[in-house]
Order: sequence, then C-alpha cells, then structure tokens
Amino acid sequence: MAEQEQAGAGPRAERAPFVKSRSGAPSGFFAAEADGLRWLAEPGAVPVVEVLEVREDALHLVRLESASPDAEAARDLGARLARLHDAGAPGFGWAPGDSAWFGPLTDPFEVPTDSRDSFARFWAEDRLRPLLASCTSTLGSDGSARVEAAIDAIADGSFDGICGQEPEPPARVHGDLWSGNVMWTGGGAVLIDPAAHGGHRLEDLAMLSLFGAPHLEQIYAGYEQAHPLPQGWREDLPAHVLFGLLAHVHLFGSGYTSQAISTADAVSARARRVAG
Repeated sequence: MAEQEQAGAGPRAERAPFVKSRSGAPSGFFAAEADGLRWLAEPGAVPVVEVLEVREDALHLVRLESASPDAEAARDLGARLARLHDAGAPGFGWAPGDSAWFGPLTDPFEVPTDSRDSFARFWAEDRLRPLLASCTSTLGSDGSARVEAAIDAIADGSFDGICGQEPEPPARVHGDLWSGNVMWTGGGAVLIDPAAHGGHRLEDLAMLSLFGAPHLEQIYAGYEQAHPLPQGWREDLPAHVLFGLLAHVHLFGSGYTSQAISTADAVSARARRVAG
C-alpha cells in the first residue's frame, strides 16, 4: 500500500473504508470504476485511491484525509500526470474493464470501449456524435449545427496531434479529471472517480480547466517540465473539453448549452487556423 500511504491515506487498519454505493446501479458500473483505478495505479506514476472491495452495488476504497492544496503539490501532480499519460494505452477508446461509464453516480451513461487507431475516429464517432444526437433538442437547430461543424473538424483529424503536429499515441488518461476528482491530501494529490481509457493526453488537461482546478497554472507548469508541449497547445483544449460540456448538456440540461456552443465555435476556429 506504499502509494496510498505516501498520498496521506495512512495505514488501512486505522480507518473504516470509504464506501460508494447505489442500489440499482447499472450492472458492471462499480467493477468498471475499480478496473480503471487499478489500471491508472499500475505504472506507479501518480497516487490513485486504493480499491479494497468491489460489489455489484458498492465500491469500498481506502479512506483519504483531505488537506488544502498548495502550489508545490499542484506542480508535482502535473509532472505525475505527464508520466501517467506516457505509460500509454492499447488504443483510443480502449477501457480496462468490460464496460465504461461517464457521469455522476446517480445518473451515469455508458460509453463504447472499442479500441480505435486514431483519436479522430474515437472522439468524433464514439463519443461526440452520440452525445450530440441526445442533445439536439436542447441545443436547438443552430446550436446543433455549430456543434456538428466542430465534430466534423475533429473527425478530419485536426486534433490528432497537438497544434497540428504529428498524431499523438494513445495515452493512459483518467478521463473525467475535473477538479472534484482530484483529492488533495497531506501527501499530495490522489486521483479518484475515473472514466479511465486510452485517449489523447490533452483530455485530462482540458478537463482540469473546465471548472477551474486549484493552482491550475502550477499543474500545467509541472506537466510541461516533465513532458514539453508545443507553444500554443492551450488553443487545442476546446476540442478536448467539448465532450465534457456536451455530457453536462445531456445530464443537466440547458444551463450548459451556451458554453457548449461557444466551445464548439472555438474548435472550428482552431481547426481553420491549424489547417492554415
């Protein structure tokens, strides 16, 4: 249990486990989360909450003690994320379990686990277009057309690399790395609640920006020190956060439509600039 103790979790026997449970959870939901946590922990790159027991309706995890984040811990998280991503994955969209899910415990939706050779096909066809279909009435005809244009740009391969450079290999990503899924402890950051899969490494960096992670600039600085990124890489982030925004439209409704549509416009504009 070395990693969890280093992360500030403390000896397992001293605390009752943290139990996530839901009666009537989709079959395989908690098993998929457990598989994702173990897969993320496998390279030893970043602390990940330890799985103690998996049940059909519950997941037992080592209980962590929260602490306030600081700039040093944030910078360390960034460097560790870079090493996690560099551990790689068998393909884009590949998941470590038999099924994969995205969304809150109360209302997750299933996502495909097909392994693709290109980020474009995975992101556009397996993730974004199905969500667009479920959100069309909420987005409206004009909004849907603008989102579809962004998805078409992604499908054309504009974001397979970073800043139009060579395509990225599949990275080992958390997949839902908004700020609430980073647990800050006395020993640093610990990852929780993943939607782990083989993806583009900018997916995690984009999700951290969605609702504003603490010390985000330091996280990015630590990442770039460990794995340099091309100048202007942040202009690619809208393409990688669009799935998260459409998921919020799908799950929570019209409160996220304006942000989703403006993000889609940014994707289309970035694709035109990359194309030259």
